[in-house]
Amino acid sequence: MKNITASKKIHSINDARNLAKKRMPKLMFDFVDGASGDEKLCEINSIALDQIRLEPKVLRNVENRNLKKKFLDIEFDQPFGFSPMGMCNLTWTGADKMLAEESIVNNLPVCVSMASSTSLEKMYELSEGRSWIQLYNFQESFVMELLQRAEQTGYKVAILTVDVPIQFRRAKDNKNGFTVPFKIGPNQMFDFITHPHWSLSTLLGGIPKPMNYETSKSGNKFVRSESRGATDWKTLKRVRDAWKGKLIIKGVMSPEDALKIKNEGVDAIQVSNHGGRQLDSATAAIEALPLIRNVLGKEFPLLFDSGVRGGSDIIRALALGANYVMLGRPLMYGIGADGEKGLRRILDIIKDELSTALGLVGLTDINDVTSEIIAKKFIENMKY
Repeated sequence: MKNITASKKIHSINDARNLAKKRMPKLMFDFVDGASGDEKLCEINSIALDQIRLEPKVLRNVENRNLKKKFLDIEFDQPFGFSPMGMCNLTWTGADKMLAEESIVNNLPVCVSMASSTSLEKMYELSEGRSWIQLYNFQESFVMELLQRAEQTGYKVAILTVDVPIQFRRAKDNKNGFTVPFKIGPNQMFDFITHPHWSLSTLLGGIPKPMNYETSKSGNKFVRSESRGATDWKTLKRVRDAWKGKLIIKGVMSPEDALKIKNEGVDAIQVSNHGGRQLDSATAAIEALPLIRNVLGKEFPLLFDSGVRGGSDIIRALALGANYVMLGRPLMYGIGADGEKGLRRILDIIKDELSTALGLVGLTDINDVTSEIIAKKFIENMKY
């Protein structure tokens, strides 16, 4: 693995977002950055997290701090991992490889989307076995094929995403003419011509395709708008019966659903509103997290995503009941801004914020984070 120097262009997550916006075609940046409907929920997720204030504690020896975290009986060096994101190589050519390599450097999980630009077998190889496989359930025979492939490859963890039975309107994608496979008209051509670095890199690296579909034995084709509405509790049972490894259910916002899912024998639940990319009138994901923790009890494993933009947000999520946190857009901002150097810089920023925030609340071990570090329970009276 080559030696990578962190980007010197980036000093914050927002820096990376702004640079990515300039460097990437509008079509691709809006696909990464956009949300559903009026797009307010994406912002609300982050604002809601930011309203949770922590209480600094002083005169405690916090010289040495530990960020190692065990989740699903796997020891990781960080309390966060990489969320499943479809077609990452649209952000920049080789993005999947960059994520896989950083999963090795930081010893954390990288989730491989069903619509990944790289096959599940190749991602497992690139990440040296740190990959988790993610599935949507809308072509059940294909899902079962992927589960079989994952098992044969060596995967131990699968994620079933259940919050996209119907895809909500995404205005920016519609306006920009974002489709898979691509349909290039005059607007898209102008967009690509005015972003030559991205365009040349993509041509040289190969136009991204959903490779789990491309390598399917049954010839399944990726149709982004295809309905997944037939997914139900019976579907969950069939997936649970078919997959002998650890099973995570992603996209849960209802305490009632969470309790029922737990009783179906899954291993973990991921509290998420899809980063604001689904029901635009849903509540902030961080509001659902403590409610779900309360009904499931202290021991059941919970992951969290949606709105996380830095190390302090990770601390907040852990304090409100998450055992592990997943990152999405900040990773893509870093890659879009400055490739592998940008991704390295984003991760350095997040890890530094994490370690610093941990020390400033008077703790030395990430595993000791509880709701006791919250200065005031803003969760009940959030104002967006």
